[in-house]
Amino acid sequence: MAGVFQFEFHESNSKDEELSDEDVIEIDDQVIECEPDLAPAADDEDIETVQLSEATVNPAQKVGSRDFRLLRVLGKGGYGKVFQVQKLSGKDAGRIFAMKVLKKASIVRNQKDKEHTKAERNILEAVKHPFLVDLIYAYQTDGKLYLILEYLSGGELFMHLEREGIFLEDTACFYLAEIVLALEHLHRQGIIYRDLKPENILLDHKGHIKLTDFGLCKEAIQEGAVTHTFCGTIEYMAPEILTRSGHGKAVDWWSLGALMYDMLTGAPPFTSDNRKKTIEKILKCKLTLPPYLTPDARDLLRKLLKRQVNFRLGAGPDDAEPIKRHSFFRHLNWHDVLNKKVEPPIKPVLKSEDDVSLFDSRFTKLTPIDSPDDSLLSESANELFLGFTYVAPSVLEEMHKPSVVKPRSPRKITHSSFKSGSSLSHLSESIEQMDCGNGEYARSKSPVIPVESSKKVGAFRENIH
Repeated sequence: MAGVFQFEFHESNSKDEELSDEDVIEIDDQVIECEPDLAPAADDEDIETVQLSEATVNPAQKVGSRDFRLLRVLGKGGYGKVFQVQKLSGKDAGRIFAMKVLKKASIVRNQKDKEHTKAERNILEAVKHPFLVDLIYAYQTDGKLYLILEYLSGGELFMHLEREGIFLEDTACFYLAEIVLALEHLHRQGIIYRDLKPENILLDHKGHIKLTDFGLCKEAIQEGAVTHTFCGTIEYMAPEILTRSGHGKAVDWWSLGALMYDMLTGAPPFTSDNRKKTIEKILKCKLTLPPYLTPDARDLLRKLLKRQVNFRLGAGPDDAEPIKRHSFFRHLNWHDVLNKKVEPPIKPVLKSEDDVSLFDSRFTKLTPIDSPDDSLLSESANELFLGFTYVAPSVLEEMHKPSVVKPRSPRKITHSSFKSGSSLSHLSESIEQMDCGNGEYARSKSPVIPVESSKKVGAFRENIH
């Protein structure tokens, strides 16, 4: 079910608010498969290259459930649960992590779940970047799979946007810049993200972002290659995904535009009271830009939200470069952004390293129990999970470093008002033969911090895969 922001579309003669008649959806039925290129860019000195071998992965560092103490529930869904855990042994004893638990029996029943789980595991292992969540360990039991991820105590960007209502342009610029670098790195490895939304963007204890949940990613997509899978979250899905006409990396730049619009106005650009109408608006409606946006913001939004892929900013072989050169980002030094030298506009107020105050209390108040799974899989079914176990090579060198989050002074919050007439309704249309997406952490389905007149779209967004 999805929360919906009622949005009126008005005809206008202004060039700013209209799409060209040539802004149509391009259809390409060709699917090109090629080998994945998951090795980090050779000339990128800031990215860690990981080679798995007996020499780099210490067998003595293999872990299991006995090595972790459950502290809190961070989220739950059809896939299983996400816990906050503390390491009990080894050089990193005492450190706080997030533990994502997946049920094997649920995965093997659905071919799509098999593919999504495999993709997420492979990407987490192979791709390292300052703005992508880190996989630290992976192990399995007879009935479950366990992913041990870094714990990001700053909570979801969704929650912060929910609290603020809308972001000022300089605040949005900071988050969009870090997201651009994360997507650029994924694209260099031949990976399309395909599920960019506020719920999948987490903040670390300093306020920098990390993309999470790689279950809907598509691997092995090189320049010019396309795929046809219908997946993502409707309000942020590019037109070419909705029409199943074949899509490539450019879908992530459409989603970036939808996210930018959401940040600056309080709602995605195209929404309605049911899924069918939302899709129709994404495919046909004119883009309406609020008058308070600066010319630079308006220009970037128009160029990212081009329905005709060939004219969309970032769709060419240079990928993110034209976006990074856009005047909306003219005040940024991209090297400083990559190295986290730019001060975050929102600094999470945390009392301790294991603080969960920025996650949904509906989950964090639950008793953390990793219930036993008595499901017995056949030998052939278990072969699907061969090679799942993993220990990050960097773990052995870095575990001695302290990772204590110091308390931070409170930040004064000001709430931005919405346009009069804004309201929240809920989708009643059932989704047949569609599964829920696999989230890294709890997705806020109700305001974490109540703010009058600031209910956001998508509190119950559908995640299609």
